[in-house]
Amino acid sequence: MSIIKTTRRVAVGLVAAAAATFTLQAHAGGHGIDLEGKTVEWIIPFSETGGSAKWANFYAPLLSEALPGQPTVVVKFMPGAGSTKGANFFQEQEYDDGTLIFGSSGSTQFPFLLGDPRVKYNYADWNVVLASGTGGVAYLPPEMAAKMDGMNAAPLQGEDFIYGNQGATRLDLVPTLAWEMLGLNVESVMGIKGRGDGRLMFERGEANIDYQTSSSYLSGVTPLVEAGDAVPMMSWGALDADGNIVRDPTFPDMPTFKEVCEATDGCETSGEKWDAWKAFFIAGFPAQKMVFLPAGASADAMVTYTKAFEDVKARADFAEISSKRLGKYPQMTGDAAKTAMASGTEVSPEAKEFVVNWLQEKYGVSLK
Repeated sequence: MSIIKTTRRVAVGLVAAAAATFTLQAHAGGHGIDLEGKTVEWIIPFSETGGSAKWANFYAPLLSEALPGQPTVVVKFMPGAGSTKGANFFQEQEYDDGTLIFGSSGSTQFPFLLGDPRVKYNYADWNVVLASGTGGVAYLPPEMAAKMDGMNAAPLQGEDFIYGNQGATRLDLVPTLAWEMLGLNVESVMGIKGRGDGRLMFERGEANIDYQTSSSYLSGVTPLVEAGDAVPMMSWGALDADGNIVRDPTFPDMPTFKEVCEATDGCETSGEKWDAWKAFFIAGFPAQKMVFLPAGASADAMVTYTKAFEDVKARADFAEISSKRLGKYPQMTGDAAKTAMASGTEVSPEAKEFVVNWLQEKYGVSLK
């Protein structure tokens, strides 16, 4: 099956699953788990400054209110090795009493997809209870942005850029491959612990190109844009029901990477490089963040957490408060979350092969 057909199938499946009616009994087998007086620890395998932190901190008090017994939900940050440290820790845990959950991101999914030797975790062992779609925005200092000719990035091809990179096999491969396709000379400073740290490098003048996922862009970069210290370059876009890249609903006035690519000489929106970029964009963003219970989670625990997230989504104010903090993206539970997880943890062999070879050539990273 071609990459194009695969991405279209995934997109259609995501839209259909997200739109499907998901019904759920309040308790499984007449029971449930009561978390009164307990503390739920939510592990985030990144630093406190990035999009995953903002996502978890948004949901934590709402989840606390919705869970039976209204336990305290504490977000614990466990950065290291591009998020594989925290994910490997979670892999070693077994379900006990429902007081441990994990927040995954695209930068956790990509090392798994690519066979990074540091990965000791397996998504098949975990139990998904929420999947959150998101987007991403690349941005520039005003003096660099002024050199673009509308959506044409060709005038930037002679410039030297510095980017704070979490790691070659992380979600950062989406922006770095995109910038390469545009013909930009971007040097990565490797090993930052979260995208928020990349934003801080940009603010200090240590980097002159950056990208953030939507939640972090909304809270951390929008003030820079309003102050005239940053200018959005493009979003990665979103998927329609046919698997086509369209404008991000959170940033409808912003061009997509596809539009910028089409306007820039030498950048192609067809062929194996484009197909690989699109496949990893789909794996990294429509199901960019997920919440899991550990291996061995009981049916009662799964139902309890799923219902809690359903209740959060059903709040009268949820659309308003989530759009301001997370953007306008699907928040999926039940079968829709499982479908989203599949899209985030599967890519075609052709796309994987291309990216593995590209990582070897660009960064000297060997995954074979």
